[in-house]
Formats: sequence, structure tokens, C-alpha cells
Amino acid sequence: MSSEWSGVVSCLFFLTGGYLLGSIPFGLILTRFAGLGDLREIGSGNIGATNVLRAGSKKLAALTLLLDAAKGTVAVLIAARWSEAAALTAALGAVLGHLFPVWLDFRGGKGVATYLGTLLGLYWPAAAVFAAIWLLVAFATRYSSLAALAASAASVLALALMARWHLAALFLLLTILLYVRHAANIGRLARGEETRIGEKKQ
Repeated sequence: MSSEWSGVVSCLFFLTGGYLLGSIPFGLILTRFAGLGDLREIGSGNIGATNVLRAGSKKLAALTLLLDAAKGTVAVLIAARWSEAAALTAALGAVLGHLFPVWLDFRGGKGVATYLGTLLGLYWPAAAVFAAIWLLVAFATRYSSLAALAASAASVLALALMARWHLAALFLLLTILLYVRHAANIGRLARGEETRIGEKKQ
């Protein structure tokens, strides 16, 4: 096999591996085991931690957040044993898996926790920037979506300022995906109709 084909096969391998890890719907699994019903029929219908909180369980919401982040970190750390390129590819796969899981007809979450998990695995100082901005905006506004949008944009800027250009390019792409997945939230924010953290979605 030529080196070019070997590189393509390797890329597909780590992309697929990251995707499969990222596609595990922990929020849906945990709420079903807890007897809270189908998370997709509660609140926003999202499978992430924010909607698990709307389902009425702070502990399960925290566990969902942790596990959704961990699957991104684990995908990156496993792939990093081969190369940095493999880790970057696995990171992309993990976020795509969470956004578009094959098990749920490609209708997944919005990717925030998995985004953070991959960022943590690739370059923790940028993950610290993300967490700080998220907490600051969430505390000030109580809008989880706005916090995520601000934190992801700040992470790309931080990576560029730290001259981590390859990471900045990857997370610019992932941030665009996050913004696309948050299009409805952006519209509600503009109209003043977005649900705040802790509120029940009408």
C-alpha cells in the first residue's frame, strides 16, 4: 500500500473511531435507565446535559455533561498515541458523532460538551478559556446557549493568539458546526424568547 493510501486509511480509521465514541447518546441512555422517559420528548428534545436538567435531575445532567465531554477526550487521547494528525481527526469524528449519531437517525445533540472534551484532550489551556467564558456568560445571563456560543468563539481566538494554528483551524470548523446547530437558539435569543438555565421549556 502506498504512503498516500496508508494516510487515507489511517484518517478514515481515526475519524470513524472518534465518530463511534462521540455517537454514544449518554443523556438518552441515563434518563431512560432512570425512568425519566425518552429525552427526545422532553423540553427541547435535545440529548445533551441542558435538556437532562430540564428533565428534572441535576445529578444526571452533571453525569451527562461529564460523559459527553469524556468521550471527546478519550477519542483524542487514544488517537494521540499514533500522531497529532490522528488526534485532530478523532476530535472531528467525536464531535460529528455527537451531532449526527447513526443510532438516532443522525439527530443528536448540539456538541458543546464533546467540543470541550476534545479541546481538553488536545490543548488544555484553551479548554480552560472555554470553561471560564462559559461560566462567566452563563452566570451573568443564565443562557446556556449564549454561553456556549461565546465560549467556542473565544476558544478559537485563544488558540490563534497562542499560535496553535492547526488547532485554531479545526476548532473554527467545529465552532461553525456549533453555531449551525444553535441556529434556533440564536433566533430565540434575538427575540428574547430563549429558555434560561433551570427554566422549563414552554
